[in-house]
Amino acid sequence: MAKTRPATRCFWAPDDDPLYCDYHDREWGVPLHDDRALFEFLVLEGAQAGLSWRTVLGKREAYRKAFHGFDIARVAGMSDAQLDKLLQDPGLIRNRLKIHSARRNAQAALQVIEEFGSLDAYFWSFVGGKPIRNRPRSRGDVPARTELSDRISKDMRKRGFNFVGSTIVYAHMQATGMVNDHLVTCFREREV
Repeated sequence: MAKTRPATRCFWAPDDDPLYCDYHDREWGVPLHDDRALFEFLVLEGAQAGLSWRTVLGKREAYRKAFHGFDIARVAGMSDAQLDKLLQDPGLIRNRLKIHSARRNAQAALQVIEEFGSLDAYFWSFVGGKPIRNRPRSRGDVPARTELSDRISKDMRKRGFNFVGSTIVYAHMQATGMVNDHLVTCFREREV
């Protein structure tokens, strides 16, 4: 009987890391239209700044618990004391600026929701409601930022969001499927 060959994945999802593989195979690049999940990725991408995404994935459940399942209104209403208490949680990245940015970004998100009707409408308006399909052939074809992520980042900062530099915004676009950067050799490229 022939052995089943493992799926060919993008370069950043090593076959020997089940957490990364599951994230790659089920979530990364899938068009996301749920405000709570879009907010979750915004908080997690900001927490990742300067760290590996693997570190953040390992702490994801602790973030969900700490930030009320990423309920935007509840996070927007968290007090300084509640946020400071989270700095003691070893399940989180204990950086005061990053922890407090979740509240600031929730407050900015509520304003965006009031103006656009949803975070979904806001984010996807930048790509005309359809994912950008880049079809990269190698690691070198996948940018860290683009002119579009520059523009979105600038707009988000103007609206009061923080930890939303262009590189973080581009990672958010990739994670939420606004852009499909699965390599053409990856089995997920056509699926998403």
